[in-house]
Amino acid sequence: MTTSREVRLVARPEGRPTRDLVEVVETEVECGADAVVVRNLAMSVEPYMQGRMSEHVDYATPYALGEPLGGHAVGQVVASTVADLPEGTVVLHEKGWRELSRLRPDEVQARVPDGTDPLALLGALGQTGFTAWVGLSLVAGLQAGETVFITSAAGAVGAVAGQIAKAQGCTVIGSCGGQEKGRVLRGLGFDAVVDHRAGPVRSSLKEALASVGRTHLDVTFDNVGGEQLEAAIRHMGDHGRIALCGAISTYDATSPVPGPRNLLLAIWRRLRLEGFIVGDHETHRSRFDQRMTRWLADGTVVDPRTEVAQGIENAFDGFLRMLDGASTGKSYVRLAD
Repeated sequence: MTTSREVRLVARPEGRPTRDLVEVVETEVECGADAVVVRNLAMSVEPYMQGRMSEHVDYATPYALGEPLGGHAVGQVVASTVADLPEGTVVLHEKGWRELSRLRPDEVQARVPDGTDPLALLGALGQTGFTAWVGLSLVAGLQAGETVFITSAAGAVGAVAGQIAKAQGCTVIGSCGGQEKGRVLRGLGFDAVVDHRAGPVRSSLKEALASVGRTHLDVTFDNVGGEQLEAAIRHMGDHGRIALCGAISTYDATSPVPGPRNLLLAIWRRLRLEGFIVGDHETHRSRFDQRMTRWLADGTVVDPRTEVAQGIENAFDGFLRMLDGASTGKSYVRLAD
C-alpha cells in the first residue's frame, strides 16, 4: 500500500464550476496482480471536463459523484506486476486527477518513446493534436490554398489546428481574446487575428479577410459557437465546410442558448456544418502520429503550453484558470518532477 491523493467530484455544477464542487482525498493505492502503479508527472485540464461534471452530458460518461475525476495524464511506472511494463516506463493514460494511478495493461494508452517530451503526449502529439487534425483533414476536408478561420485559436486545439492549416499552404485567421494572445498567434504563423473582445466579431472578421486579400472563408474550425460561429457563417463562401468541435461560449449557460440566427445563409451558400467526436476516428490515429511526429521534429508545428498549477491540491484551481482564459495552448498541471 502507498498513500496518494486524488480529486473527487462531490457536487454537480450549476453554470460555471466552483472550487466547492471537489475535494482532495487521501487514499491508499496497491499494485496487485496484472497491474501497474504510475506516479503521475503531469495532467491535462480541458474545457470538455466541465461538461462531464454535469449529469446531462450525452457525448461521454458523466463523472460519478464521490469518485475521482478523469483525464489524460503522463507518468512513470513505480510498481509493476506486468512483464512488459517494467518500473521506469513512462506512459499516457486517462486516470488523471491523482498523484498515483493504478492501471490495468489495457488502460495504458501509449508508452512515451525515449527522447520524446512526455508533455507532447498531452498536447500536439496527443488527443489535442489529433482533434485538430481530425477536424481539419477528415471532417472539413481541408485543401491546399484555402482560407481557414479557427475560433479560440489560442487554446490547445485551436493553436495546433492553425499550424496544421498553415502546413497545408492555407491562409489562416484565428480568433482570441486580447492583444497578447494575438501576438502569440502571429508568432505561430497565423496570417490575421480577430480579437473577440475588441468589438463585434462579424465586422472584425470582415476586416481580417480584407487584410489578407480574401473575400470569403472556405473552412471554419469552430470551438466557440455563439457570435463567432454566426460571424463565420456570414463570411463563408459557397460550398464551405464548418467543423464543429466545441461551443465554449455556451458551457456556463443554465438555460438553452439560441443557435446562430443566420442559418438561412447555410442553405443559400450550400454550406456543410458537421459536428464530430474525436474518439470516432481512432482508426486514423497511426496516420496522424506519423505526420505530427514529423511536423514537430522539423519545426512545422510547435507545441505551445501553459502550466496552470502545481500539485494535486491546486489542480482544480488550475482548471478554473484555464476556463477563465488565463492560458495559451495546452493547459496542464504539474504533479511531480
